[in-house]
Amino acid sequence: MNDEYYMREAIKEAKKAEAKGEVPIGAVLVLHDEIVARAHNLRETEQRALAHAEMLAIDEACRKLGTWRLEDAVLYVTLEPCPMCAGAVVLSRVDKVVFGAFDPKGGCTGTLMNLLQEERFNHQAEVVSGVLEEECGEMLSAFFRKLRRQKKETRKKLSE
Repeated sequence: MNDEYYMREAIKEAKKAEAKGEVPIGAVLVLHDEIVARAHNLRETEQRALAHAEMLAIDEACRKLGTWRLEDAVLYVTLEPCPMCAGAVVLSRVDKVVFGAFDPKGGCTGTLMNLLQEERFNHQAEVVSGVLEEECGEMLSAFFRKLRRQKKETRKKLSE
């Protein structure tokens, strides 16, 4: 299997989030060419700040594998991880993160900073960026366009 295959699996998760009205972000965690955890954004559904796709996938993998150390694991995620999720990657010892779209407002695996390769931490992870970037980015852009359009229509109806 290759990075595009697993990113397509993460995209399937992102589409599940979108179907629930969530920001379409999905993640899969792979260990030895096997998907051991899948997750999608559930922040709005569960009203939990920690319910990011990456956090949920890491937590599921730890429970399934019976360890907090996810050495040799690869995390595939449709959007560049935020500081919280990048921190969880470091603390869980994930070896590699592959992401699709860059996050100019919160990305912490290269855009605003790179927490995954910060040498002062006791663990660093390899980063591969831009895998299926256009598809991942367009999914997010379309979601936010639709959201803005809905808000505009609601405001218009309220003012009538």
